[in-house]
Amino acid sequence: MKVSFYNLGCKVNLADISRIGKQFEELGHNIVPFEDKADIVLVNTCTVTHRADADCRNIVRRALKKSPDAFVGVLGCYAQLQPEQIAKIEGVDAVIGTKEKFEIPNLIQKFEKNKETQILVSSLEDIPFHTSAVSDNAGRTRAVLKIQDGCNYHCTFCTIPMARGESRSMEYNEVASELLKLSQSGYYEVVLSGINLGDYKNSDGKKFIDIAKLINSIDSNMRFRISSIEPNLLKPEVIEEVFSNDSKFCPHFHIPLQSGSQDILMKMKRRYKASYYVDLVNNIKSQRPDCAIGVDVIVGFPGETEEKFAETMNFLNDLPISYLHVFTYSERDNTPAIKFDGVVPHEVRKLRTARLRELSENKKNEFYQSQVGTERIVIPETYNTDNGLWKGWTENYVQVYFKAEPNLKQIPIPIKLDSIFESKVFGNLQNSTNELKSLKEEKKFFELNVL
Repeated sequence: MKVSFYNLGCKVNLADISRIGKQFEELGHNIVPFEDKADIVLVNTCTVTHRADADCRNIVRRALKKSPDAFVGVLGCYAQLQPEQIAKIEGVDAVIGTKEKFEIPNLIQKFEKNKETQILVSSLEDIPFHTSAVSDNAGRTRAVLKIQDGCNYHCTFCTIPMARGESRSMEYNEVASELLKLSQSGYYEVVLSGINLGDYKNSDGKKFIDIAKLINSIDSNMRFRISSIEPNLLKPEVIEEVFSNDSKFCPHFHIPLQSGSQDILMKMKRRYKASYYVDLVNNIKSQRPDCAIGVDVIVGFPGETEEKFAETMNFLNDLPISYLHVFTYSERDNTPAIKFDGVVPHEVRKLRTARLRELSENKKNEFYQSQVGTERIVIPETYNTDNGLWKGWTENYVQVYFKAEPNLKQIPIPIKLDSIFESKVFGNLQNSTNELKSLKEEKKFFELNVL
């Protein structure tokens, strides 16, 4: 049968849907693009914003317009939280929960249109960890590897623990073998991912610092990026390992903040103080001034007065950060915050979101400007035939454009960052005498020293 997928949400969701796709391929089914006609359509949902319901309905409608007779299954975080609501969407044949989504071929005997929607959603007790990995770019040079899932935190605005269950992790001895597979597949960058990545802990008590040390012990051509890590879990020993000599890690952290107001942080039940966050960022930049630091911020949380929003603006403006991911607060069912006083009008939320996004653009341009004149390692990702430019990312998360032959090998290469034009960084390819080790040599090292 022809199977298509549509993914909404984070990189962890993307990795999960990739694993499910491989299950169907192993059973002999053909994976086709979402835009093509299919016999089975699976929609992987997200619950971070208030648009979860509207997004899901829209995708189902698009799928049925192309494939009116297709079996439509909806899975993911929103499916776990609101199965009955999804079941009311016309054309949905099955709603599949978090615990069930990796068992779809076994749970559904016939992928046919149903008169009544099947709801296959159970509680999240004793949910196992499922390894997932997926390509993160068109050039297939960067992969996302999920090593942790779920969350034990209970921030007052968040539904993720209810949608994904408690924190759980990949077994430590499986990490090296998964990295070997990615290396053999030709990837040169791996993004370590998880719902609460810093909370990694396996059955033997190994923690995230042990994963970092394992990665640095591997003689590999791959470089590693930490997707996002909670500030209270970004311990000094982790920073030290990332910045150590001959480290395989990119000088790049993405550290959620959510608010620069201490009062709002307390209402959110975040596990750190604003002053701690300042010290953390300044410590990182004192050790590596070239390190990129990204920040998550939520705008318009209940009780965020104009004064408290100004605290956040000033807080972020004074920090040596590189960019922001700005989220407009949206009320989520079954969260404590939905009952809080001091609701911020939606129009005010939009205005504040725009102001922070403007600050983000300024911060990014400042950081990019600070990197002009440096030589960086870039992995070419995509080539534009119209202008003859390649595009890729430096190890410290600067997107750079440069001239090179269309048949350039997509391997790590040195690029001199020369100029900025309209917020874009342009560079020149430098001569490189470094020869990459063969995959055969790398495989041998893994087998002898790691596995």
